[in-house]
Order: sequence, then C-alpha cells, then structure tokens
Amino acid sequence: MDQELKNSILKTGTTILGIVCKDGVVMASDRRVSAGHSMIYMKDQVKTYILNDYLAFSGCGSAAEVQRVNKILTAELKLKELHSKSRPTVNQAASLLSHISVMESAFILAGIDEDGTTSLYDVAGGFYKKIKDYTASFGSGMMFAIGLLERQYKEGVTLKEGIALAIECLKSSTQRDMASGNGIDVFTITKDGIKKAVSQEILPDYVEESKAK
Repeated sequence: MDQELKNSILKTGTTILGIVCKDGVVMASDRRVSAGHSMIYMKDQVKTYILNDYLAFSGCGSAAEVQRVNKILTAELKLKELHSKSRPTVNQAASLLSHISVMESAFILAGIDEDGTTSLYDVAGGFYKKIKDYTASFGSGMMFAIGLLERQYKEGVTLKEGIALAIECLKSSTQRDMASGNGIDVFTITKDGIKKAVSQEILPDYVEESKAK
C-alpha cells in the first residue's frame, strides 16, 4: 500500500471494524466526523452504508470521499448485474471497490452470496483481501480496536459474542482516540440479511459521572 495514502488515512479520524463469526459477520463504526484532530465537525454520522440487500461497507479517511464511493459502487454493482444478468458476488464487489480511485480513504466490505455464505474484505490503496478473522482498517482508532481484538478474538465466535466484542472495541477506541466517538453502530451480516444490531450514544466519562450523581 502506498505510504502517502497510509499516512493520510491515519491522520483522519474514525474507527471501523469487521469481525468474522461462525454464523456471519459483524461490522461496526463510530459516529464522529472531525476536521483533522482539532475540531468535531459532526456527531451523528453513520459510517456503515447498506449498499443493497446483501452488501454493506464502511469507510475511513475522507467523509466526502466515502460518500462518493458509496454512490459509485452502488451504480457499478447495478451495471454489472444488468450486463451479466446475475448478482455480483461479494468478491466481485470487493474487486469493484478496489478499482474506484480514492486519495484518502480505505474500506471494509461484507456481504452474503446467493448460497448464503458470508465474507469480509479489506480494501485499501487498490488492494483487497479476504479477511478470515477481523480487521479495523486504517482509521485513527485502529490501534486501540486491533489491540483488543488480538487479545479477545477466538475462532468460531458466535454472532452474539462478535457483537459484544465489537462494542468493547469501539468503546476502547472512543475512550483513547480523540477523533473517534459520540456513538456506535453495529450491524450483522448473515444468511438472513443485513440488520442493525446496536445503535447507541457514547457519552464522555465526565457526563456519565454527572448523570450518575
């Protein structure tokens, strides 16, 4: 991956992650959009996009770039389906995503193939890779989420366990990364479709303490 791209991504705040479970995939993201690391621009941005009834993706880096890619990828998938008269596979969708030119963004994509199998991919710098366990891409909260995943992830985790682990990872990153925070959204991708499993606000510790009093 190009070092300049990697450096620019790590300067841009967000936490996104994906976890492979024995019965599906869990994707999660925070809600904060920052102007660099000095100012919070938005506190309610959902960063996991549902592309259609079988694909979802999250992006870190430039918020505007991620929104643009969402529109382009949706259109490219539809065109591919019309031309081939068949639904693109998750692997084909990840390949399409890797060919969309970006300067400051990286992505996680997950989906369900027609046979009911689910899969998770990392896409960055024109390169894409199928993930067998977990990923937190290249957002500023990556190091905090990955550290927890490395210690607590176990092969064959259930969807319920994956959701709980994703929540803990996001709470960890939002406590330590200034550019991640304000809320978390967790999605499940299974043979039954894509569903939002968790949507909750995360308050700073001092606010939670004052409420407790």
